[in-house]
Amino acid sequence: MHELSAAQIAYINREKRKNVRIFVSRILILILFFTFWELSADTGLIDSFIFSSPHRLIQCFFSMLKQQDLLFHIGITLFETLLSFLLVIFFTLLITILLWRSKNAAKILEPYLVVLNSLPKSALAPLLIVWLGANYKTIILTGMSVAIFGSVLSLYTGFVHTDPEKIKLVRTLGGNRAHILFKVVLPYNIPGLLGILKVNIGLCLVGVIIGEFIAAKCGLGYLIIYGSQVFKLDWVILSILILCVIATALYGAIGGIEKFYLKRR
Repeated sequence: MHELSAAQIAYINREKRKNVRIFVSRILILILFFTFWELSADTGLIDSFIFSSPHRLIQCFFSMLKQQDLLFHIGITLFETLLSFLLVIFFTLLITILLWRSKNAAKILEPYLVVLNSLPKSALAPLLIVWLGANYKTIILTGMSVAIFGSVLSLYTGFVHTDPEKIKLVRTLGGNRAHILFKVVLPYNIPGLLGILKVNIGLCLVGVIIGEFIAAKCGLGYLIIYGSQVFKLDWVILSILILCVIATALYGAIGGIEKFYLKRR
């Protein structure tokens, strides 16, 4: 096995130290934020009833675990987010492949995709309730609507800009469109697809929360709306913090898959 030179080892060590400093800095910012928040609430700089405080949120968390089925609400939101995310992946690939196979269809549908992508998705939720009812189908479709149109546009752009020399090579060797798709286009666009997925997981979560605001009787979005209506602001802020943790974890999971893929290439 090739041994690393002293300069390479020094570079690797510098990068490791830099990553450690970044990680520690992130943790320190978080600690300082919560410390300042707690002190501000204790000293009356902010109203703890409106802005809550870390120790009140900890008490609220354990209380809701026992009395309000908090894990059930978290599980519902996670299920709806992951299901909408998987459906977005499936339909994004399906629609993009169909558009790639038919250039005329792509030219015809592109302006409509742009309009649908630009449309505020919160405006669609009331219509979906009328069409489908106030149920999980509406919430999942709302989650999908936030992400799918932009995903199709981004992935289709990647398909169109796939290395033309590789496509010519496959055609020269007698390959058909299926060979081009599975041997060149899809492998070429996997890094771009993973980047799209990192964005989509957060967008799906946003869409699901929008749906839960309007159509749900459970889930973190429901807790936020219900808590604001009955002035249980600890519920609202705790639910928002849990959403931040979920979004970070889901983004990190997709990022981990991306790093694993790039290392194996």
